[in-house]
Amino acid sequence: MRVLFAGTPEVALPTFQALLGSDHEVCAAITRPDARRGRGRKLTQSPVAQLATTHDIPVLKPATLHEPEIQQAIQNYHADVAVVVAYGNLIPPELLDVPTHGWINLHFSLLPAWRGAAPVQHAVMAGEDITGASTFRIEEGLDTGPVFGTVTERIRPRDTAGDLLERLADSGAHLVLATVDALSEGSAEPIPQSNDGLSYAPRLHPADARIDWEQPAAVIDRRIRGTTPNPGAWTITPEGTRLKVAPVDPAPEAAALASEGLAPGEVMVTKDAVLVGSGSTPVALGEVAPAGRSWMPAADWARGARLAAGDRLGGEAS
Repeated sequence: MRVLFAGTPEVALPTFQALLGSDHEVCAAITRPDARRGRGRKLTQSPVAQLATTHDIPVLKPATLHEPEIQQAIQNYHADVAVVVAYGNLIPPELLDVPTHGWINLHFSLLPAWRGAAPVQHAVMAGEDITGASTFRIEEGLDTGPVFGTVTERIRPRDTAGDLLERLADSGAHLVLATVDALSEGSAEPIPQSNDGLSYAPRLHPADARIDWEQPAAVIDRRIRGTTPNPGAWTITPEGTRLKVAPVDPAPEAAALASEGLAPGEVMVTKDAVLVGSGSTPVALGEVAPAGRSWMPAADWARGARLAAGDRLGGEAS
């Protein structure tokens, strides 16, 4: 089959590579426009555009798919199916029926759970044990189309959203290929979604990644892991500056006993750990990144910050 591929970030590459290595023909790729990235803010192609260029695949980089010339270009490729993985733009209704078999999306949840832009992050923050990925036909509703297939994935106790998404991207690539094969063979049987287990996963913003030290340690742990690496968990230091926070560990029992009465956000530096009080037991910081600096062990930061007894994280910025 002739496949039109739409995707942008690295998480889309396993599926793109699987299609390129299959018996199907990738006729073109659609991706987001070049963007300024890195410290030098150099204008850079998306990972999908870079891979497409390497394989001499035509690339479209529209700001929107509503432009008439872009819609005509898509029609001119005469694709049998369009595959979408983390593209970052909505597919206009007038394009949904252009490919013979429509637009097939790889969504990183077990639909109808976690419809929306950040399913993996929300699954981790919710403390779920099992998640997965689904292929479904895109329609006008938000992730409401009929499902072709699913794969499941266990959420490990120390998984970040980035860890989990990497595994789902790999297993999801196999699922997409199986779905495209089934469409080609005429054996695909999409199943309409029910509303049982319906939940939503709206896009996360930096404000959603601010740590609330009044919450129990388990909730803080999941919030940090769910927002790692993006948008990135953070708090405010006693000096009023922003501090990025990597995943924490529940404090060892002995340390928790030694810090009995540690208030939410209050910092205690011990021989073996940097502890922070929460709404339940303390947590031990792992790595942190002060404003404008690289990641470092929390103990190194604490020594340089010269924390005083009773200092707290989580106040207001200066």
